Amino acid sequence: MTDNSVKTEYSVALGFFDGLHRAHRAVLLSALENARMTGLTPAVLLFDEHPRTVLTGDAVPSLLTKEERDERLRKMGFTLLFVSFKEIMNMSPEEFVRKILCERYPAGALSCGFNYNFGKNASGNTEILGALCKERGIELSVCPEFTLKGQTVSSTEIRKALENGDTEKAKEMLGFPFGFTAQVFTGDQRGRLLGAPTINQFIPEELIVPRFGVYASKVYFEGKEYVGVTNIGARPTFGQGSVRSETYIVDFSGDLYGREVRVEIYSFIRGEKKFPDADTLKAQIEEDVMSAKKYFA
Repeated sequence: MTDNSVKTEYSVALGFFDGLHRAHRAVLLSALENARMTGLTPAVLLFDEHPRTVLTGDAVPSLLTKEERDERLRKMGFTLLFVSFKEIMNMSPEEFVRKILCERYPAGALSCGFNYNFGKNASGNTEILGALCKERGIELSVCPEFTLKGQTVSSTEIRKALENGDTEKAKEMLGFPFGFTAQVFTGDQRGRLLGAPTINQFIPEELIVPRFGVYASKVYFEGKEYVGVTNIGARPTFGQGSVRSETYIVDFSGDLYGREVRVEIYSFIRGEKKFPDADTLKAQIEEDVMSAKKYFA
């Protein structure tokens, strides 16, 4: 029996969109297309916390900050709908659809991935969702598995790639380079003494930290783009323990302290290592700069 008593408003994308990678975007584009066909408002349902963090207590590093994720979604044309995972984690599949997708955010169309699960103990799947949607006259679009070179695209695989320093693979799966925007803080200015002044930044706490090492990067501020050499790690040569990002911006001179600067990493150049003296490190930095220039040539 179809329940038409509630006026539908949204074409909703369902999932945990922590990276907006290519598989996520397949679901999002489906929701946009459904909205275009039906006149509904395109929307995406977002949780306040990662389900695994709530269920196990384990922190799950993200591929995008929430601020960047939300900004990208709004630019795509989505209305953002928020729900607390703790509120819905013990709902049955039927309760979730009725209370959240019919009563709170009345949906006329839903889009999700082939492996979407919902409800208490992840007891709901796309087959159950399809039956619940049919009862209520809701259109359901299930996107098939998204693969690249025979491998399923997922946030887990992208995190693994970044942890291994495989930024090219991460970029291919994401559809854009991994990066972050953070404030530049005053470091110890050793880079300046080495002839390669760097900007120091802390990677936002919620993001994954890529493999320690040196990367060819791009740097963005004031609408301009620069080639960079970014070291992510703990700077073992100088006995420093705090994890940070240090970027030498090629062909730039100026003061960026206190500014918000975006850094995107493109290619792993080498692992982090301890150098015997400053002169050896200086020579290595020169080689790293040449590697970065060659990569972007």
